[in-house]
Amino acid sequence: MSKRGGELAVKIILYLLLSGVILVVGFFAGVIVSLSGGAIFYAPLVLAVSAAGVVFLALFLFLPRRHRRKLYMTLLVVVILGGLTTAAYETREAYRNRIPVVSDQEVNMEPYQPFGDTGKLAVLPEPSELTFLKELPRLDGATALYPLYAAFAQAVYPRQEYDLYQSEVMVNTTPVAYKNLIEGQADIIFVAAPSEGQKAAARKQGKELKFTPIGREAFVFFVNASNPVTGLTTEQIRSIYSGEITRWSEVGGGNERIRAFQRPEDSGSQTMLERVMDGLGLAEPPKEDVATGMGGIISRTADYRNYKNALGYSFLFYATEMVRNGNIRLLDIDGVKPERSTIASGEYPFAAEFYAVTAGSDNPNVEQLIEWILSPQGQYLVEQTGYTPISP
Repeated sequence: MSKRGGELAVKIILYLLLSGVILVVGFFAGVIVSLSGGAIFYAPLVLAVSAAGVVFLALFLFLPRRHRRKLYMTLLVVVILGGLTTAAYETREAYRNRIPVVSDQEVNMEPYQPFGDTGKLAVLPEPSELTFLKELPRLDGATALYPLYAAFAQAVYPRQEYDLYQSEVMVNTTPVAYKNLIEGQADIIFVAAPSEGQKAAARKQGKELKFTPIGREAFVFFVNASNPVTGLTTEQIRSIYSGEITRWSEVGGGNERIRAFQRPEDSGSQTMLERVMDGLGLAEPPKEDVATGMGGIISRTADYRNYKNALGYSFLFYATEMVRNGNIRLLDIDGVKPERSTIASGEYPFAAEFYAVTAGSDNPNVEQLIEWILSPQGQYLVEQTGYTPISP
C-alpha cells in the first residue's frame, strides 16, 4: 500500500471511530436532556449538533488544507446561529412562563386540609350534631370542592392527619374521583355531573350512581383583564367553542384571534362546557407538547394561560377564591353577572348543582353523613365556604 493510501485508511478509521463516539455521546445527551424536560427544543438541538459534528469531522479530515479556513468560518457561523436560536427560545420561554396559568396543578391544597388550623376552612359556630369516631366514609372529589368537603370532615371526623391522596379525605380531581368511586376506593365523591364516559364506566362495572344535590355553583368564562370584551351571549360562547367565531372583533373586541382554551376530557369543567354546547361539536383546543419518559413527545390539551387573546372557563369559587388571579376578568353571560345572588335566583344561565355521589357502599355512616350535609349545619358550611346552598 502506498503512503497516500495508508494515510487515507488511517483517516477513514479515525473518522469512523470519532464519528461513532460523537453519535453515541449525542444520543445519550439527547436522552438525558429529554428526561430533564428539554425534549421539545434541546433534544433535537443536541441531535442536530451531533450530526453537524460528524459532517464537520468528515470535511476536516478529507478536504484539502487550503479549504479549512472556509470550514472554520462556516463552523463559526453555525455556532453563532445556534446561539441566537437558543437565546430566542429561552427569551420566548421566559416570556411565556411569566404569563399566569389557571390550572388544577397550580393550587396548593395543603392549606385546605382538615385540622390544618390555617383558617382556610369554614367552621360551625356550634358543635356538630353528627360526629364519627370510626368507620369514616372515604371522601374524594373535584379540586374546587375540596375546601367544602374538607370542612365537612373537620366538623364530623376525628382530629387527625388526612393525606391529600391516600386517606379518608382525598382530593384526586374529578376524573380520578369518579374512577375511585366506581372501583370502590371511595364511598362518597363531591363533583359536578358526570361525563358520558364516566356514566359508561359505571355501567360497565355494574354500578348505579346516586346523585344527591348539595349546592349550586356558577360555571364562569373569563378573559385577560385588558380585553375590552365584558360579556358574551350563550350563542356567542357556542359559536366560539365550535369554531364558527374565531376573532374577538366578531364579539366587540380587538382584531386578535381568540385562543379558546379547553380542559381535559372527563374533567368537571369540560363536562359542563359540553352541556353548554348543547350538542354542538367542540373545535380543536390549544395543545401543548409534553415530553414522555423516554424522550418522545405527545400533545395534550393545554392549561389556560392568560394571554391577551385568551378565553377560559372554570367554576366561580375556584376562579375567584382558590386561584385569585387578578389578571383575569369574569364575563357576564346574556347580560347577567356570575354572582351569588344571580346563582340563587336562577338568573345566571350557567349555574348548576354539584353533588355528593355514591355507588353503593357497605359503610354504615354514608347515608348519615349525606343527611347531615343537607341539614342546616351542612348547608351553613356550603354557604360559608363560598357556594350557594341547595336549600334556603
